[in-house]
Amino acid sequence: QVQLVESGGGSVQAGGSLRLSCVVSELTPSKYHMGWFRQVPGKEREGVAADDYDGRRNYADSVKGRFTVFRNSAMNTLYLQMNSLKPEDTAMYYCAASPRARMTDIQLQRARPGYWGQGTQVTVSS
Repeated sequence: QVQLVESGGGSVQAGGSLRLSCVVSELTPSKYHMGWFRQVPGKEREGVAADDYDGRRNYADSVKGRFTVFRNSAMNTLYLQMNSLKPEDTAMYYCAASPRARMTDIQLQRARPGYWGQGTQVTVSS
């Protein structure tokens, strides 16, 4: 059973930065496509950044140039570096993993990945 544990959320002023982390507990984390989603109350969960295990990546238009997704060398921790944060980035952020379907495809097609973390709250004040 894959477990995803996020951390790094918090409150920051507009223009600030945060780095989210997601630790994957699985024997072969390098064989999972992974990504970040976010959700605000009353809206659907949306894909933010995708990191396929072969290196393909994709970002939502709203975060391009500000957010960067990457993994550590052991491939067992996924990060989301968020710079130039805006109030509209306020949301619960979720880490996700997919053992088969590419996360880049999942986010583009608005499909559901196989595994979710519990979420970490990011609040950006103006």
